[in-house]
Amino acid sequence: MASDRVSDNLGFSGWDEYARYYDWENARTIGLRDIAFWQSTVASARGRVVELGCGTGRVLLKTSGVVFRRNTRKRPPRSSLIGIDRSAPMLAIARRRARRLRAAERPELVRGDIRALPIADASVDLVIAPYGILQSLIRDVDLARALTEAARVLRRGGLFVADLVPDLPRWTPYEGKLRLRGRHGKRTTVTLVETVRQDRRRGLTIFDETFVERSRRTNGRAPSSVTRRFSVTFRTLPFPETRRRLVRSGFEIDAIYGGYRGQPWTPASETWVVRARKR
Repeated sequence: MASDRVSDNLGFSGWDEYARYYDWENARTIGLRDIAFWQSTVASARGRVVELGCGTGRVLLKTSGVVFRRNTRKRPPRSSLIGIDRSAPMLAIARRRARRLRAAERPELVRGDIRALPIADASVDLVIAPYGILQSLIRDVDLARALTEAARVLRRGGLFVADLVPDLPRWTPYEGKLRLRGRHGKRTTVTLVETVRQDRRRGLTIFDETFVERSRRTNGRAPSSVTRRFSVTFRTLPFPETRRRLVRSGFEIDAIYGGYRGQPWTPASETWVVRARKR
């Protein structure tokens, strides 16, 4: 079913509304499956590390301990960890979670646009783009700007690592499917009902999300129900095109994996992991 109602919101809308449910949903889908990979990737960097689209800190805060331990060993140069996201609600959650860490372990959290990074030229050793963040850039111009910015802030030879979800165009569209249900806190149950639409010509997959929160009776208060609806859009490019865009932005490909354990890449891989260096 091709979509006749594709969002033209540049891929930015929906994320503020999604913040409330982002960790709840991901705990039931990807979980911690990618965390060891990103920790290992960050551990290999000797200087500053930047995460594009850090969101609620799902990856960023799990890698902060790696940076802290490396700093305490005083390997020159000392490194720091910076997370950038344009969503204030996402960052608010990340900041609350970061306060649970020791002060020395807390990453720097910056509200900003990954198409215009507030970071000096050639000042970073590693840029990571986890969990398909580049696929939220649904226009050519925005993807080109983000890749160019990543190359700009990296030192020569610096590493750029991204993962991508390649199979979104192969998803069979569906409407009103019950996807997930579970507890959200002590007194609330959340149900996710989802519709998936496709614009195959543009490589877009649109997720129309309906989250229903139901709280149970407490302290004499009647049960309540709240429904929140929003959409998020992702774009998938064929891998040869993705490679060309990286090269055009000033990178050369180091490696391509078909998963977080370094599996060989095939067109059928569920996850693409790309390592590229700034020329």
